[in-house]
Amino acid sequence: MTTAELTIDAAASEPARSKADVLVIGVAADGDAVSIPSGVALAAGVRKELVAAAAAVGFTGKAGALARIPSPKGVAAGSVLLAGLGDFDEVALESELDADGAHEALRRAAAVAVRSLTKGESVALAFPAQTAAAAEATATGAVLGSYRYTEYRSNAEEHKRVTSVTVLAPKGSKDGVARGQFLGAATNRCRDLVNQPPLDLYPETFAKTVTEQAKARKVKVTVIDEAALEAGGYGGLTGVGKGSTRGPRLVKMEYKPRKARKHLSLVGKGITFDSGGLSLKPPQAMEEMKCDMGGAAAAAQAVLAAADLELPVRVTAWLALAENMPGGNAQRPSDVIRIYGGKTVEVLNTDAEGRLVLADALVAAQEEKPDLLIDIATLTGAQVIALGSRVSGVMGTNGARNRVVLASEVTGESMWPMPFPEEIRSHFDSTVADLKNTGKREGGMLAAGVFLNEFVEKGQQWAHIDIAGPAFNSESPWGYTAKGGTGVPVRTLVEVAEQLDRS
Repeated sequence: MTTAELTIDAAASEPARSKADVLVIGVAADGDAVSIPSGVALAAGVRKELVAAAAAVGFTGKAGALARIPSPKGVAAGSVLLAGLGDFDEVALESELDADGAHEALRRAAAVAVRSLTKGESVALAFPAQTAAAAEATATGAVLGSYRYTEYRSNAEEHKRVTSVTVLAPKGSKDGVARGQFLGAATNRCRDLVNQPPLDLYPETFAKTVTEQAKARKVKVTVIDEAALEAGGYGGLTGVGKGSTRGPRLVKMEYKPRKARKHLSLVGKGITFDSGGLSLKPPQAMEEMKCDMGGAAAAAQAVLAAADLELPVRVTAWLALAENMPGGNAQRPSDVIRIYGGKTVEVLNTDAEGRLVLADALVAAQEEKPDLLIDIATLTGAQVIALGSRVSGVMGTNGARNRVVLASEVTGESMWPMPFPEEIRSHFDSTVADLKNTGKREGGMLAAGVFLNEFVEKGQQWAHIDIAGPAFNSESPWGYTAKGGTGVPVRTLVEVAEQLDRS
């Protein structure tokens, strides 16, 4: 699947005149009936016919609902697809404070509609997208909904998606639509990486993929290989990678525009497959462990998106890539490793490996003194127990943590702020090293963050995002979330970068 295959644009033409194969119309729930928002430019007669058709097929405008109907008289498109917006607040679109929920409704409805079309149709979206932000939300949803991962299918033609999308919006919305396309494309590239089988995606090929993607952009990539990592004292990466015949990598990606005033540094956990090492996972727990590099994938694509959008802020990503396998040379429980920078860690559980590779990268990232440091990781099963599969947990210094959570409210990638209880630190006391890599079972998500905090310098603004559940969707698609890799939290990271520049 290549995101470049989808053509998306904005047009100020009236919906009824669109000659697309399918005209998608956003329809709001209105008690027991439906209503078409005033921002959808349809003549009164056409509106009346569409509302009557919706009633005839029992369509209520519920969020996520769809109804395909023949085009009524006066509509040039081949057919009409009614897309439910739910209890939609059109007035909120004009508000700087209340628009987030309305934008999310547009993203989800556009995605559900586009995903349902599987015959290579051209599509026109008639949604209440009168502002650039609303047009962006609509475009983002459409790109996310168009996603198909067909790389390994012999019958890829049976999994067609729409060929082109036109967002019907005012002339001033073109920039919003273009931005939505960039954000959606970056998210879909992240999904591609997460969905790729670990047979083909391992530290070396991951590094090659992002290096190739960076060539067309103003992004510099530096790859530190296995020998250099060992020579440089990156004990977390080399220790975790010892059990695999495919060695670890630390990849630095940097977008550095002239006159950038602020620097955002991203650190991504990139375990391309996690068997648990010698502390072997049960077989069923390994089935989705190709997604354990979702944090690194998100960090990489956020940098590329920042370059595509030409953001006036420096954005760096450190991708900590390793394969955690139980080979004959694998690190053992009770081994002591030295993290980059000097701290020692007693490894009691080789399946608590993500924090070890992140520690190396966190220390390296701070040598550049970034204004804001964020790590992203599919780190703990405890995150899923605490917050479920759709809400990421965010920890760290108060200002950084809250900044990330507020940015997620803009993008719709659900996150929740979590604390660092002071009593947890003692759980990592070791009798032979500076600390050990596991603590008590309770509060496991918070404990992992407390461990990482040991590698963050005092005064550094830092947030840790645990995406263990949200990075991979094992259930049916919903909203703009595909089955498999989700691309969380690429869009939030870009939003953080933009807000950082404005602060």
